[in-house]
Amino acid sequence: MIAMATPLLGKPNVIYILADDLGYGDLSCYGQATFQTPHLDRLAENGMRFTSHYAGATVCAPSRYVLMTGKHNGRAAIRDNRINALAEEEFTLAELFKKAGYRTGLMGKWGIGTPPDDKDPNRAGFDEFYGYNNMFHAHNYYPEFLIRNGKKEMLRNVVPDFFDEPTDYMPVAYYLEGRGVATKKVDYAPQMIHDEALGFIEDNKDNPFFLYYALNIPHANNEAGSGYTKSGERIRGKQFDGMAVPDHGAFADKDWPVQEKGFARMIQHIDDWVGEIVAVVDRLGLSKDTVILFSSDNGPHQEGNHDHEFFNSNGDFKGYKRDLYDGGIRVPFIVSWPGTVPVGTESDLMSGFQDMMPAMAELIGIEKPDTDGISFLPTLLGNGDLQANHEFLYWEFPSTTGKQALLYLNQWKAIRQGLFENKNAPVELYDITKDVGEDRDLAAVYPALADRLLAMMMEQHTPYTDEWNLTQ
Repeated sequence: MIAMATPLLGKPNVIYILADDLGYGDLSCYGQATFQTPHLDRLAENGMRFTSHYAGATVCAPSRYVLMTGKHNGRAAIRDNRINALAEEEFTLAELFKKAGYRTGLMGKWGIGTPPDDKDPNRAGFDEFYGYNNMFHAHNYYPEFLIRNGKKEMLRNVVPDFFDEPTDYMPVAYYLEGRGVATKKVDYAPQMIHDEALGFIEDNKDNPFFLYYALNIPHANNEAGSGYTKSGERIRGKQFDGMAVPDHGAFADKDWPVQEKGFARMIQHIDDWVGEIVAVVDRLGLSKDTVILFSSDNGPHQEGNHDHEFFNSNGDFKGYKRDLYDGGIRVPFIVSWPGTVPVGTESDLMSGFQDMMPAMAELIGIEKPDTDGISFLPTLLGNGDLQANHEFLYWEFPSTTGKQALLYLNQWKAIRQGLFENKNAPVELYDITKDVGEDRDLAAVYPALADRLLAMMMEQHTPYTDEWNLTQ
């Protein structure tokens, strides 16, 4: 059992803002040079910026699973983006807050697989939910409907079935409900979800609340990145824009591909909306009683005809979404709590999504559940001497090839790839303190260390599917 939070902390409100496929280098406070993110920069200036924070996984569903449960990929029930759902017996971050008497709300993308019905977030402990339940549905910024507490609310957008359009180019068929490309775009769902998030704060200003504000941008509309002819031939090309926004704002006159204008505009929306969240908290007089956290569910994407290199979205790191190099899993993490978190500070604490559960348990005085995380609350409070540290962080991704990675002591990164084809695939070893781009494989230089980290990876892996049972 952990020590309970001190009475001086009380029960602060918690707002956790999660962007979707935003890279480490997409914020100007993390090195973005082409455009600015002034509100997020200010959030960092008024709080703490983490430089060694890692997503739960390299794609949506398993990453959000780690956030909600505190379990790393090696013992997670959801490790990929296949059709699956969070089991009712899983104890979640929302349920943790409910135990402490908080009102809980999720506005945006649930995205933990493809649930059997529209009540999954409410079953998982959220008193209020508005947004996308199915992660494929969340690809579409102009969907036919959104979900409010288990019930569909129809919007004015039109998303045709496959081949219903009288043109030669068709949106890809969506085999899961809600998936597709709108041909009539009226209601921009991210804006509607943002308005609901602001409303949740207003409605709960007089009692402690936990708001999980899960944006679905700058994720691409994957289906809009290509088209189909009436004969069924798939067509690709830059005429297909998976980064659609109502307007391109300040980027309209830039000499950029339309997809990059849309991507930059999405980042600008995120930044503006974070500014509005902070403003409403200030206006309600809740600033010193509210912790605001911001992060992203994985590294930058290369979808919808967006090129992650156009804005150097992964910064100095190698790889992007679906990779286990740092570009695919190291993410921004900003925490602001005026009067409590030291302003303008930075931490290189090796941390990850699995740490949210124990940190929040300590914050609100609830017994720590079984997780793979540590509480980063001592770091937030400036009590570095009391901070526990991870020995390692672990990831796996049963993609088409199968991958494993382990970060040891925030220095040594071990990666194995192609495990479906070769369960004895060799270990790549990198010293990320000297080689942030993971370019120099040192496995042959330090074979004993490579073997040790391989053994640690295998200890963390538990059987998942027949083809991923690496211990056979």
